[in-house]
Amino acid sequence: MTDTGANVGGVNAGEKTLLIVDDDAPYRQRLAQAMEKRGFKVTQAESCEAAIAAARAEPPRYAVVDLRLTDGSGLDVVPQIRRAREDCRIVMLTGYGNIATAVVAIKAGAIDYLPKPADADQVEAALLDRKDALPPPPEQPMTADRVRWEHIQRVYEQCDRNVSETARRLRMHRRTLQRILAKYAPKA
Repeated sequence: MTDTGANVGGVNAGEKTLLIVDDDAPYRQRLAQAMEKRGFKVTQAESCEAAIAAARAEPPRYAVVDLRLTDGSGLDVVPQIRRAREDCRIVMLTGYGNIATAVVAIKAGAIDYLPKPADADQVEAALLDRKDALPPPPEQPMTADRVRWEHIQRVYEQCDRNVSETARRLRMHRRTLQRILAKYAPKA
């Protein structure tokens, strides 16, 4: 009988199946290539529907799921992956991170929550639960203006792009919000 692979990070290399769910194709493909170099057998999905179908067809040992997908939320994908494989280690990725969504992701079954763009080392450390998983501080963190803009965009999307409702929730004048939304995003 032949061994399917070496024991890597406490997991048999034959068990290193990974599902990457992200609608940002260039990022997803770069991450997939990097994870394949680290010994993972990667399956890619760009939507909630494709991710759920892939998880049912071949339940992965690991998964990396983006929070915002074109056809819904990655938070809806996490429990579906859990149903397909209960011991799957799921990491949530997002460019719109906040404490509320992090809590919901963990309650849904994710084991970690990383801000985008997370590199392959950070993702691998989170998936394999290494003790040195805490990433170093970013070389160029987002500016305060960019953080503000990201927050406004997230609330705007959550309000189904309703300017009046978004302005009410953010406690700002509707015209002020319209001016902010009309501008391009500040530099990160």
